Amino acid sequence: MTPRNFTEIFGNPYLAIGAAVVAIMGYLTVNALMIIWMERKVSARMQLRLGPTERGAFGLLQSVFDMGKLFGKELITPTHVSRGLFLAAPVLVFAPILALCSLIPISESWVFHDYDIALVMLLAFSGLSVIGIFSAGWGSNNKYSLMGAVRSVSQNIAYEIPLILSALAVVLMARELSLYQIVAKQTPVWYIVLQPVAAVVFLISATAETNRAPFDIPEAESELVGGFHTEYSGMRFGLFFFAEYSNMIIACSLATVLFLGGWRGPFLPGFVWFFLKVYGLIFVMMWFRWTFPRIRFDQLLSFSWLVLTPIAIANLFVTAVVQKLL
Repeated sequence: MTPRNFTEIFGNPYLAIGAAVVAIMGYLTVNALMIIWMERKVSARMQLRLGPTERGAFGLLQSVFDMGKLFGKELITPTHVSRGLFLAAPVLVFAPILALCSLIPISESWVFHDYDIALVMLLAFSGLSVIGIFSAGWGSNNKYSLMGAVRSVSQNIAYEIPLILSALAVVLMARELSLYQIVAKQTPVWYIVLQPVAAVVFLISATAETNRAPFDIPEAESELVGGFHTEYSGMRFGLFFFAEYSNMIIACSLATVLFLGGWRGPFLPGFVWFFLKVYGLIFVMMWFRWTFPRIRFDQLLSFSWLVLTPIAIANLFVTAVVQKLL
């Protein structure tokens, strides 16, 4: 089946782009609120607590109240910052997310944009947020912010390599760079069965790429106050927070497409299976946060360069040999 995109539905490409932006922003907003609530509940259960219970049923409206609080806070611009970089950084961090979301195939008949090189585009756009993070640290003219930004750039470079290498193993098997076609090739077996090593490396690297614990070294509140967003307040800070949870959904969506068969599953509609898998992986990321302690920065880089990258290279080599012999 050929996937439908917004251009086919609306006819006019500009109208299609506007509709896609509204749809993605609406989903990301609701998603961020729900994941924040979900994380509070998951962490509470793991620590034998209840989590939020007062605002709405099961505390569902607590995140809405918190968002209202952020909107109501004053936007403070310190006098010592580099104003241009300081103001541009939150936008630079969040802007690539719209492009990334538009490349993910949701079901067999639905995708915002389907390209032959969609995987390359997604990996390229995902690296742009690092520019925003470094701009925030540099533009803040604050030593703690700068240290957090430098750590973030080092971490993203280190973990981007095993992440890409693990994705390339799937590309060698599927012989496709289109995300839609990669899902279509996972019949009858998902690639997590054929590429378990790549799947584990990808999930660990994706957790580090999204600055989630135990890899949240760029923030490291006990060391760097708030890391690269120390000087930010109100919704400028909210955009960094928003981007972190949106990046979680993108990383888990890509893992679902590459290793878990995307929308494939029995009985239920394809998009239901897709989101069940995505939020299942998000739960695993939250499980990591409340299970493993934060590691030192030198350990973080050593784990990538000395452990994950060699494993990913070896797995890619074995995959290439096997594919050549088949």
